[in-house]
Amino acid sequence: MEKGTQHNYDLGKKAFDEKKYDTAQQYLEKVAVERAGYADVHNMLGLIYYEQSRFDDALKSFHKALDINPSYTEAALNLSVIYNELGRFDKSVEAYGLAKQGRTGAHSYLDPYVKGKLANMHADLGTIYKDLGFYTEAVEEYKKALRLRPEFVDLKTSLGVVYRDLRDFNSAVRVLQEAVGQNPGYPSSRIQLGLTFYVMGQHEKAKTEWLKVLREHPRDRMAQMYMNLLLSPSSRP
Repeated sequence: MEKGTQHNYDLGKKAFDEKKYDTAQQYLEKVAVERAGYADVHNMLGLIYYEQSRFDDALKSFHKALDINPSYTEAALNLSVIYNELGRFDKSVEAYGLAKQGRTGAHSYLDPYVKGKLANMHADLGTIYKDLGFYTEAVEEYKKALRLRPEFVDLKTSLGVVYRDLRDFNSAVRVLQEAVGQNPGYPSSRIQLGLTFYVMGQHEKAKTEWLKVLREHPRDRMAQMYMNLLLSPSSRP
């Protein structure tokens, strides 16, 4: 989850838990717009709308939560309650049936926010393994993290670096090039790709990557430092 979205989520969840529903609504509606795939956000908004007697909006929110996570028992029960109050008993019974079903026959679901937390936990463990020199174990942890959140380009960059530490240069180059392609504006991936080329003795390719970084980020100290490395006598053939 992006920093702004996470900030809004945390504030909205805190306000909701404290029953400050007006404040919670402001933050949670922002999250719902920024990232549509958070089932618990829609469930909380549904309860807020219910408190405001906005029953149609509440129904839409609970249905949205169930679209995202068909196994969301609480959202199904909330839906059943509202339909019952509206006298739509057939719909109430149907929603109650979903709640009773629970996870039976459903695919496991992890909220993207939770996925992000778990991914970061695997990444932290991968860093510990890397720092201790257990590179194979570090690779496995970073892979687990990326299976949860493949869009986290910093995790992919870290995986590429560990492959380089393992001297598996082909894998390092492949993963780092994927990271660059995924987010060309993220300088760390290019810097590490350049450093991998440098270690492989492909200095011109390294220079190309670092120059690309400096064109976009002229004051990037890491890119400047490595460019200076190319100019040192020890780097000359």
